Amino acid sequence: MSRKPYLDAQSHAIVTNAVAEAELTTSGEIVTVLAERSDGYTDIALVWCSLAAFLALTFCVTFPDLLLDTYAGFHNGWNTDWSAREVFAMAAGAAIFWFLILWLIQLSDTVKFALIPGKVKTLRVHDRAVAHFKVGAERRTHGRTGIMIYLSMREHRAEIVADEPIAELVDAEVWGEAMADMLVEIKQGRIAEGMAAGVRDVGKVLSEHFPRAEDDQNELPDRLIEV
Repeated sequence: MSRKPYLDAQSHAIVTNAVAEAELTTSGEIVTVLAERSDGYTDIALVWCSLAAFLALTFCVTFPDLLLDTYAGFHNGWNTDWSAREVFAMAAGAAIFWFLILWLIQLSDTVKFALIPGKVKTLRVHDRAVAHFKVGAERRTHGRTGIMIYLSMREHRAEIVADEPIAELVDAEVWGEAMADMLVEIKQGRIAEGMAAGVRDVGKVLSEHFPRAEDDQNELPDRLIEV
């Protein structure tokens, strides 16, 4: 089943119009992408599950009597002479049990994303933004003046990725100001308005370094892309 878009047609128009207006004064081409998430983070979920299984095994080794007494409770409390195979089976069962518990818990996106380290989210969002840029904007304009504003909703992170000629002229701190203006609106739930604010800031910077030529043509779509 397809995911319901974050923005309706009116909100899409806000971003699209902001891009079209910003590009009136620059030869730069602004692409906007809104992603539901930047990664599935299955590997991180497996790490937590494996850690839970490891801790369960460690607990069994550290407190073996407690483990055996617990299992004896399932035998009406009678003492039992456990074989080595049965002891190993108990430990393995405990590890598998907690592995599955952690896996089931992380089926909830709320829990899953809460357990993902912030640095991992930042790296994954950056990597996905660069990947989208390489496919949709990099070197696809005559003067290599493409720039992408990428927003990833689940991770609460945004990226601005630019073609090399832009990156050489504009310091990263300048894009940080555009990001700050964008996130002020987004944090208040105004996603389209936030992206439009980022677009306007980016457009002002581009117009200073890459003013629009008389024969300039629109080479990349102005519309907001949801993925």
